[in-house]
Amino acid sequence: MCSRFDLFHTGRFNKGVDYVGDVKQFAKEFEQDLAAIAFAIKKYGLPANLKLSVHSGSDKFSIYKAIYEGAKKFDAGVHLKTAGTNWLEELIGLAESGGNGLAIAKEIYSEALAHKEELTAPYATVIDIDDSKLPTADEVNGWTGKQYAAALRHDQKNAAYNPSFRQLLHVGFKIAAKLGPRYLEALEANEEVVAKNVTANLWERHIKPVFLGQ
Repeated sequence: MCSRFDLFHTGRFNKGVDYVGDVKQFAKEFEQDLAAIAFAIKKYGLPANLKLSVHSGSDKFSIYKAIYEGAKKFDAGVHLKTAGTNWLEELIGLAESGGNGLAIAKEIYSEALAHKEELTAPYATVIDIDDSKLPTADEVNGWTGKQYAAALRHDQKNAAYNPSFRQLLHVGFKIAAKLGPRYLEALEANEEVVAKNVTANLWERHIKPVFLGQ
């Protein structure tokens, strides 16, 4: 079992969206962290497989090149947290599936919006939601699966992408948890579409750039 080493950086690591800050400064600080770990391993006999943990690291696409290059330079391991991204990809898959899957995705947003203050309070320091950019529940209820997915999927080249919508749903996982079997059964019924989104996101957008430099 590998140990983890957590350090803090300038810039913002908001939930489920890209890094906000100076990428060059991040790269400099990241290499300093890796150098500190290398020294600590040698000086204090810490585990040789000690990993630097990038918490809330999912979807920080702009810094993945710096992470890969730094880890390669210092021959170091990295732990990248991506759990929240998986949950959003499930929602995208449900929306794209249409029918009951889309209905559940819409219900989750409606409930998340209704309980916004309660859901966002624990994450106040790691989210930046612009209330004026949040669509109403009625508006979302009129969306197609394609519209819902476009607003939620982290594609900054798509004009429909809505970071505020995405961040609210990111912290809205409790709503899905309360649905219990209904949510799990929807995932199972639409497994092919959901799995395609989750797998592509993890492999193409996270593992390949961070660990393979692709």
